Amino acid sequence: MPHKKKVSFSFFSLVNYSLLVLVACAMVFPFLYVISVSFSTYKDFLQSSFLFFPKQWVTTAYEYIFSSKSFIQSIGVTVKITAIGTFVNLLCTATLAYTLSRPVVGQKAMMFLVVFSLLFTAGMIPTYLVVKETGLLNTFWALILPVAISPYNLIVMRQFFKNIPHELNEAATIDGANDIQTFLKIILPLSKPALATFGLFYAVAHWNNYFTGVLYLNDPADWPVQVILRQMVVINEPNTALGMLTEHAPPAETVQMAAILVATIPILIVYPFLQKHFAKGVMLGSVKG
Repeated sequence: MPHKKKVSFSFFSLVNYSLLVLVACAMVFPFLYVISVSFSTYKDFLQSSFLFFPKQWVTTAYEYIFSSKSFIQSIGVTVKITAIGTFVNLLCTATLAYTLSRPVVGQKAMMFLVVFSLLFTAGMIPTYLVVKETGLLNTFWALILPVAISPYNLIVMRQFFKNIPHELNEAATIDGANDIQTFLKIILPLSKPALATFGLFYAVAHWNNYFTGVLYLNDPADWPVQVILRQMVVINEPNTALGMLTEHAPPAETVQMAAILVATIPILIVYPFLQKHFAKGVMLGSVKG
């Protein structure tokens, strides 16, 4: 009987690891393809059906996109939106989640509104009209304030705050701390896993967002990098999107891949700094104690 159990476990491990390897390859191969094309010559790109490794390394595409003032400016706009937007998201989500985790007047009504907004949204046209009437149109705040709070993240963070022992609040009150001091000096330091996890979620969402930029920003100088990438890849106008002349321009395919790689790497660099807290934060609300 123990022998059969050992064989069954080994078979499960083999199937499990095989599936994980296939999933990893499905994720890694497209990324390798983007890197290979961006560093390859146009001749090698045309001659190979799939470039796994560049035959000749060239940096022409990267020199071209970094010589574009529009692309460099779009990177700066995206960094600003991501940094400010993530701060606003965490500030609003954490403060409201902490408030709803305590016995306050109207708690059930506020939670109903949060759950209602999770299930039903106004839609694109009403949201656009609200942004326009509030004077946010053609400002980067239009990409931040309408999505200041994610209802799902709010509910999970509220549960995280409810799991923090209430005795800590009582001890802080006895020592003379008010609610704001308790929140800033006791609750937030204990909430680093939650803040790191949701901060990463919010940052990735802001960095990858392009639709609201197309919808609310009319000036190309205010476009984030994802809108520039949309112009380059979807509309297939890399030179126009970069504000560059078509004369002596590298092939469009290599320029597109180089721009995709440059726009992807910054958000990947952030993850290792949050990995320690992120590993704990993904288990939020799953286990008590």
